[in-house]
Amino acid sequence: MQVLNTKICVIGLGYIGLPTASLLGTKGFDVFGVDTSREVVDTINKGQIHIVEPDLDILVKSAVQAGKLTAGLEPTEADVFIIAVPTPFKDGNQPDLSFVEDATRMIAPHVKAGDLVILESTSPVGTTDGIIAKLLEGAGHNIKEDIFIAHCPERVLPGRILIELVENDRIVGGINDASTSKAVEFYKTFVRGDVLTTDSRTAEMAKLTENSFRDVNIAFANELSMICDEEGINVWELISLANRHPRVNILQPGPGVGGHCIAVDPWFIVSRTPELARLIKTAREVNDHKPNWVIKKVRANADKFKRPVIGCLGLSFKADVDDLRESPAVEIVKKLMKENIGEILVSEPNLTEHAEFNLMPFEEVIAKSDIVLMLVDHKVFRSLKTSEFKEKVLIDTRGIIV
Repeated sequence: MQVLNTKICVIGLGYIGLPTASLLGTKGFDVFGVDTSREVVDTINKGQIHIVEPDLDILVKSAVQAGKLTAGLEPTEADVFIIAVPTPFKDGNQPDLSFVEDATRMIAPHVKAGDLVILESTSPVGTTDGIIAKLLEGAGHNIKEDIFIAHCPERVLPGRILIELVENDRIVGGINDASTSKAVEFYKTFVRGDVLTTDSRTAEMAKLTENSFRDVNIAFANELSMICDEEGINVWELISLANRHPRVNILQPGPGVGGHCIAVDPWFIVSRTPELARLIKTAREVNDHKPNWVIKKVRANADKFKRPVIGCLGLSFKADVDDLRESPAVEIVKKLMKENIGEILVSEPNLTEHAEFNLMPFEEVIAKSDIVLMLVDHKVFRSLKTSEFKEKVLIDTRGIIV
């Protein structure tokens, strides 16, 4: 694929869409990004960012100043359309594909013969051929001959997105062989990792499998942590010892599982084959229950005080990012506030403000608290020592305080 004069339209300028759009802009493509938020669009057109990701501000500024990245509220004509919109779930843990449907309808009038349409949003099996292809066909497009449609799931880690967009292997699956080949040609213009080919349904299932594998293994660690607490055993010491076995690699427990991927994607498998996905469903239930178990621990310790001050350290779903999507820490803090079992103080070093919480420096939170609840293993928290929590109750859900 020739980069020169190739126009790309990216639908959705969030944690995947914006890094992808800015990266492609710096690679020489003419990129037009689309988002439903006027604030997001205006921010990007100023060469600024609305999310935190290492070096993203530099990349966006460079692409915008070079005239290679602009943003708007409606799609425009392009050669490649990349859909990178949210795919959350609804009540009953059923997938909500309305954003994908809306994005497809938005681009349908602008798609022309020879164009490539790529779904990067993590989706249930059958979304690419059963929703995108059918909607485009319903809009009058010949999906067998005129346009190319493929799924290429994102596989990046927040905090390393710009690196992994280029370095990681990618899985590309089209609705037919021609679509797969066209998508592979595109990704090879900027991906250094291997570009692996399959069909769209297998590509969709591959991403769900990767995250379900991690979810099941985290559930094992979380279940162990609850068992060890009951037995008076240090779970982190136990895991460290067990992992000395050459064929054992137990992950680390925590207060639950968050993020848009691991906490959501397994339900996409369960929703389609509930009678078969028994282990995957049970793992989700174990991890979804863990925040309630943490709250129970806090409640038991709070009973020792007349009106305890409870300090909560960390809100993001993982260390050293500002991403709060599906964060168990946020769920825990909200429930503690609702239960009104004490005064709640909150610190999140990666945010300057939050609509629901009055954020404070973590040193101040620790100093004022009777109970300190460690929820996220941010780098700034890892230097804390047990001696700093004298005469305080420490509940360390991450096992980082020594």
